[in-house]
Amino acid sequence: MTQIIFLPHAELCPDGAVLEAQEGETVLDVALKNGIGIEHACEKSCACTTCHIIVREGFDSLGESDELEDDLLDKAWGLEPESRLGCQAFVQDIDLVVEIPKYTLNHASEDH
Repeated sequence: MTQIIFLPHAELCPDGAVLEAQEGETVLDVALKNGIGIEHACEKSCACTTCHIIVREGFDSLGESDELEDDLLDKAWGLEPESRLGCQAFVQDIDLVVEIPKYTLNHASEDH
């Protein structure tokens, strides 16, 4: 099995986490089934940026992002070269180290 190491996030996983993942699962699904409540406003349909993650190690093992994901990521808060949408980052056979950004842009839940 592949491991996903989630770096500490003040609200979602203050102590960080080391989780087991099966090849073909998304990083978002692994997080959610293990109690890490990463936002996913579009219900994992690649239509928003709320599940934005930064892959600190193992980035090259993920499949290439498509044009839709790239277009969405351009709108993500804190975009970095190793940014992906958690709903589109499919685990392979290489361990990952993932950071959940401090902020997300969720227009459905922002208070205006």
